[in-house]
Amino acid sequence: MTTEIVIDVQPKEVSIAILEDKNLVEFQQESNNISFSVGDIYLGRVHKLMPGLNAAFIDVGYEKDAFLHYLDLGTQFNSLNAYSKSILAGKNKQQQQQLSKFHLLPEIPKEGTISDILKPGQDILVQIAKEPISTKGPRLTSEISIAGRFLVLMPFSDKISVSTKIKSAEERVRLKQLLQSITPRNFGVIVRTVAEGKKVAELDTELKVLLKRWDEVMIKLVKAKAPSLIFEETSRTVVILRDILNASFEHIHVNSPQAYEEIRDYVQLIMPEKVDIVKLYKDKLPIFDTFNVTRQIKSSFGKTVSFKSGAYLIIEHTEALHVIDVNSGNRSKSDKGQEDNALEVNLHAADEVARQLRLRDMGGIIVVDFIDLQEGENRQKVYDRLREKMQHDRAKHNILPLSKFGLMQITRQRVRPQTYIETSETCPTCFGKGQIMPSLLFTDKLESKIDYLVNKMKVKKCTLRVHPYVAAYIKKGGVFSLEAKWRLKFSLGLKVMPIQKLTYLEYHFIDQKGEEIDMKEEHEIK
Repeated sequence: MTTEIVIDVQPKEVSIAILEDKNLVEFQQESNNISFSVGDIYLGRVHKLMPGLNAAFIDVGYEKDAFLHYLDLGTQFNSLNAYSKSILAGKNKQQQQQLSKFHLLPEIPKEGTISDILKPGQDILVQIAKEPISTKGPRLTSEISIAGRFLVLMPFSDKISVSTKIKSAEERVRLKQLLQSITPRNFGVIVRTVAEGKKVAELDTELKVLLKRWDEVMIKLVKAKAPSLIFEETSRTVVILRDILNASFEHIHVNSPQAYEEIRDYVQLIMPEKVDIVKLYKDKLPIFDTFNVTRQIKSSFGKTVSFKSGAYLIIEHTEALHVIDVNSGNRSKSDKGQEDNALEVNLHAADEVARQLRLRDMGGIIVVDFIDLQEGENRQKVYDRLREKMQHDRAKHNILPLSKFGLMQITRQRVRPQTYIETSETCPTCFGKGQIMPSLLFTDKLESKIDYLVNKMKVKKCTLRVHPYVAAYIKKGGVFSLEAKWRLKFSLGLKVMPIQKLTYLEYHFIDQKGEEIDMKEEHEIK
């Protein structure tokens, strides 16, 4: 299996698509103005205590107060609180060096209450554990951690933990002993799965980088006033690369020179032998269109998702859970028996369900209604198939076997909002108004727009972006095409570019700088 990443950087948002054998399996779209990311560290202020929930609401500068439960304080909260207070008071000038000499305070009781630990108005160091979802504010933790590619640094802890996905007992012992010998006092470490087989020099280098980041956090804390951002995670693109980059990646395509340099520098740092897989995309056609990502997005994010042999899924979302219904479609016409037919559809559905969970980043409770199977052996096959496909999912999850009613329950970790893409299109006849407009050829409308651009706005060169079907019609005929006719008639350097994400009658004129030409409403043809 070959894996590649396609990154589309736009002024307002960044979209990241992960392809496995050219099939879209993960997609993330983030606005550039999003201010909260998992891993960011804040100096917050306790706004309100909720004894009934054994939790507190913390002001970190978000419109909704963030939520901090007692169990998320961490056992070493007393040490963190005392140390951060001394930093804020300016008593510790050598932050990280002082932490290694700091005497840890007693752990807080696991069955304690939030009012015994926190007081309203108190400043507290916290980290984003979950981004704001729906109407909820961010979820916080006071167990501060700084993640790297191989290691996760845990200040105020002396524990060395190794990922359970590393199965070799011998390798687990080696890594644990190695980290115990190089980790400073009062710092704990979680060894990630990708550290398996790595040499001491690589791990020691990363540990020093993480310790340096902790120093930077403490330096910023000295002058901080709550609420304020103390430490910001690296860019979303680099975070994804840090978590998933491995030898199976063949290409990383990005259309932004700045992002290209950032990604290339990071790959050079962690995997020098793979630096050449980072490629800058320079074509004028949108990068997602070139790699067939746009078409897969349109077909994969709707309420109905089709897969092999005419079968399809119906995906519904509620506040409490997600429901997926498996339908056989025209598979009922197959010559196979009902049980064999249902098993085949369910096995293909299991593949698509695993893909959809990753693609939409669905979290919380998911209930899948498979087609009824009479034989317990067949229900086990469906269960095993989904477990196998979910092994590629990086999010923590738990899957229960099918019930007698054909229902499968899944829980999946949710740390950021579910990815939602609007796939519906405006009616090309009435434009959503419910009224039929007077008949007017679309190409006549485009020609009048070009006339206005040339004669009123004095445009000499531009690109017309339209739906692929419209582009094909305009270009049809070669030297006798509409495109050629418009060039000659208006003496205009015109280029017609097909864009998959546009609706049939949607169009945009783009200038030489790549920006859309603003045409005033009074000149629009009604």
